[in-house]
Amino acid sequence: PVLEALLDGAALLRAERRLPLPLAKVLVYDLLFGKGLKCGGRWKALVRRHRARLEAELARLKVRRGVSRNEELLAPGPGAAPCVPRYVRVNTLKTRVDDVVDFFKRQGYSFLGKAGSMEELRTLSGKKFLLDLHLPELLVFPPQTDFHDNRLYTSGHIILQDKASCLPAFLLSPVASSHVIDACAAPGNKTSHLAAILKNKGQIFAFDLDAKRLATMNTMLTRAGVTSFKLAQQDFLTVDPHDPKYSKVTYILLDPSCSGSGMVNRLLVEEAAPSAERLQALAGFQRRVLSHALSFPAVQRLAYSTCSVHREENEDVVQAVLQEQGSAFRLVNVFPSWPCRGLATFPGAECCLRASPADTLTQGFFVAVLERSEESLKQGEEMEPGAAPPKKRRRKKQRVKT
Repeated sequence: PVLEALLDGAALLRAERRLPLPLAKVLVYDLLFGKGLKCGGRWKALVRRHRARLEAELARLKVRRGVSRNEELLAPGPGAAPCVPRYVRVNTLKTRVDDVVDFFKRQGYSFLGKAGSMEELRTLSGKKFLLDLHLPELLVFPPQTDFHDNRLYTSGHIILQDKASCLPAFLLSPVASSHVIDACAAPGNKTSHLAAILKNKGQIFAFDLDAKRLATMNTMLTRAGVTSFKLAQQDFLTVDPHDPKYSKVTYILLDPSCSGSGMVNRLLVEEAAPSAERLQALAGFQRRVLSHALSFPAVQRLAYSTCSVHREENEDVVQAVLQEQGSAFRLVNVFPSWPCRGLATFPGAECCLRASPADTLTQGFFVAVLERSEESLKQGEEMEPGAAPPKKRRRKKQRVKT
């Protein structure tokens, strides 16, 4: 197992005898393979003290196993984890879907058209690919297809992004020229997706705590042709909602730090499943950051997402914050045709979306879209992706005859 090898090689548990093995595995995974350590606390500080040693051991382990990327190191063996297809998002800031399809056809791939069912994605093999049946700019290839050295990837024309990870920006669906916040932005795939939806018009404010990840994100966004963004190394919870620079922010994408339990590769650390205490701590943080996001005075629509399978981080967080907000915000029943809905833990939870390797051939994911309540909005109204939030009608002033 990869994590045991890293812990042994870096002698972390010998140096930190009070650190439990299951917690050590989760922290090291988050540090080296996941979204980074965004939550505070003594364990975060402890692991960061050993970061250089862990990264050095990671580099040595990749050399010993003859791989060049972290994904290859974590690749599960036969039967170890469900296989999901290779999803390729076409970056419409730099190219078109038809042009990318033609490029792959010239490289010897057979294009089978738009998928008509999940079964077509499930049985995809060889050098064949499809247009996804749900997302219009997503191409689907067989599992393990590697495009990291492909010219379209290195030039930013395509983004290697799991289908479930494409859902938050797709469902947020900001209209062009909008001001948008990406609250926990690194590594930047969702930010680049937002920019593509906005057609590089408007403004994206992206926040993350990790300076190294922000630098990588800046390079990635520049390569993808994103121009309408501002990066800030800042904890989103410290951002002032009433700062004039955010007075026009009407959309927020919030993908906060979570347990990562929905990631297929996390099956490698199944024995280190988060404890009830860790889930409570994560959920507390997620509730705070969601409440904070909804406090921006002009926000009209927010997408909340996690790559977690636990209701504590998903439906329970959404329910608690909606109760706290009273009637100010409501859940939108987005994407009614999506097959997996939220767990029935409270009335309206079916408006949320879930994803899983078994049911949707994606990573495990959760998405909820919240919208500011308006008198003109009908309760329970369904909105398909791409529809902008309804605007209030302005009454024309009647002239008074004299």
